Amino acid sequence: MSLRGAELGKAGAVALAAIALDQISKAIVRAQVLPGEQVDVFAGVHIVRVHNSGIAFGMLEDAGSLVIVIAAIAFAALLSMFLLSAERRGLWLPVGLLAGGALGNLIDRLRHGYVTDFIDPPRWPAFNVADIEITVGVILLVAIYVLQPEPEPKASEGG
Repeated sequence: MSLRGAELGKAGAVALAAIALDQISKAIVRAQVLPGEQVDVFAGVHIVRVHNSGIAFGMLEDAGSLVIVIAAIAFAALLSMFLLSAERRGLWLPVGLLAGGALGNLIDRLRHGYVTDFIDPPRWPAFNVADIEITVGVILLVAIYVLQPEPEPKASEGG
């Protein structure tokens, strides 16, 4: 298996695990918490059930198909970037997290017409596990590009 294929396989496994964790957590909230209900957890953090039809933090509320188009373009750009840079060490992890988080929210959008958000900290909009996966993925992606030197171009063989 090529390096690109191995890295793609690892990214895919992370994405599948991220989707599963996201969808299971949302299913539990939908089954246990009524819309608008608030359950105290700790230190001002609550579990709520919010239906978000916009993008991050409710922006572009009721944008409908536009949100799906934006997500599809972002996903295609992420996949292209990964395929062009698969030699960067560890890139598979943030790509898997970003893909899994984005697909987890997209599944909600296609299935329900909205994303279920439920983690509600003080002075911050409610969010979900997919949002955490996306945020951690972005932070790791930036760290990889900032902290790792540009990979050396491979010398051509046969010369």
